Amino acid sequence: MLKEVCAAMAAFSIAGCGGSSGSGSATTPLPPTTPTTPIGGPISLATGLQIPWSIAFYGSTPLVSERGTARIQAVGANGALTTVATIAGVSGSGEGGLLGIAVRDNFLYAYFTAGAENRIERYPLTGTGTAVRLGTAQTLLGGIPSGSNHNGGRIAFGPDGMLYAATGDAGTSSRSQNLSSLSGKILRMTAEGRVPADNPFSGSYVYSYGHRNVQGLAWASDGSMYASEFGQNTWDELNQIKAGGNYGWPDVEGKAGNSKYTDPLQQWATADASPSGIAISGGNIYIANLRGERLRKVPLAATSTATEFYVKEYGRLRDVVVAPDGRLYVLTNNTDGRGTPKAGDDRVLSVPVL
Repeated sequence: MLKEVCAAMAAFSIAGCGGSSGSGSATTPLPPTTPTTPIGGPISLATGLQIPWSIAFYGSTPLVSERGTARIQAVGANGALTTVATIAGVSGSGEGGLLGIAVRDNFLYAYFTAGAENRIERYPLTGTGTAVRLGTAQTLLGGIPSGSNHNGGRIAFGPDGMLYAATGDAGTSSRSQNLSSLSGKILRMTAEGRVPADNPFSGSYVYSYGHRNVQGLAWASDGSMYASEFGQNTWDELNQIKAGGNYGWPDVEGKAGNSKYTDPLQQWATADASPSGIAISGGNIYIANLRGERLRKVPLAATSTATEFYVKEYGRLRDVVVAPDGRLYVLTNNTDGRGTPKAGDDRVLSVPVL
């Protein structure tokens, strides 16, 4: 037991105790170009989270969003949680609430449900480590339709410096094919919330469409973009995202073989997947799965194949990110009413790159 505790403290001292000033330039680590050598199994870095949804790093400090409480929790070196902010205006039922977060250039960005809409805001960050605090909110984009289900919610900065946001169809599938609607899309905007001049549809935030409920976004070292997506009853998907691409929903679920739509790279039965957050490291895509309760690895060089880890061991997995120390940080999601919480759930796990 002592050996395990010491290993956990050693691993976390790298990821959570750095003397970083919290500069945003260090908050979006590039994926390693070679796999990290495994140095042991999962280590529980923090426990007692309430419906956690997303992890982002401010310097070396992990920040975690909680969907229902609307809190941003900072994870300390000893695993202690510090509430650094409660996001104002969050109001959502079902799958709504405080969802994805991202950090860049001393701002925290948040995607959340605010009644009849989903909204993206940003907040200036001050302080360091677990003493970080959020300043006054600035709304970047509102009016994204919300629902009790299918709110999307993942946000991430791409290698082009643009902010990408995944939206769901909010329960009205026809919106996904409607380019005038923000639902069922991947949106692209500047860090200040403006429409980039080189977006595929002039004057529009829409980057790709025909999505049901995208919940994972990541980029490979060559700039290629990937997204995980919930299907309905048959197929969940891993897609490579192209500007202006139509991914088929609601006309298509899974592979259609129709040139009008972009087929997924890989699809899984919904009982085995519900793919949420994704991360790329060492030439592999790592996918956190909710209903499937597993971490899935898909090699970029062979995207029709996959390897599965920790099947049914830690319950529902909501997010996976590459930590500054090169390991993967994984969020469990067993307290959302659909899982079976164990003592200590929900938690942040640190796992080697497998």
